[in-house]
Amino acid sequence: MIGIFILIAAYRYYASLAERFGKTKWHYGLLALGVYLGAQLIFGFSYGFYKGITDPSSLDNINYTGFSLVNLIGWLIALGTVYGIYKLLENKFIKEQINKPSYEIEEIGKKEF
Repeated sequence: MIGIFILIAAYRYYASLAERFGKTKWHYGLLALGVYLGAQLIFGFSYGFYKGITDPSSLDNINYTGFSLVNLIGWLIALGTVYGIYKLLENKFIKEQINKPSYEIEEIGKKEF
């Protein structure tokens, strides 16, 4: 349930970034979902691989439906990844905005019908 709330927040967070810089909102919203789910999958596979190497018999008794320390760590890592990618995109968009001529200057002289 917490994962669903995190997905919704990440989608809205990236969509607001895209809207601020005039990009397509849903593209970046889906990127946020992919980043979050990708980070969760990579962490889950890494943890499963680690558990399989260190104690193979413990893999039979794992229950991922409850709240545990492993789930909490996975959420925190995924949130950190989402935030890091957000900051990278924000810096990229700011640099693009500085390097490119102003949108208002391009609109001077165009007729609106």
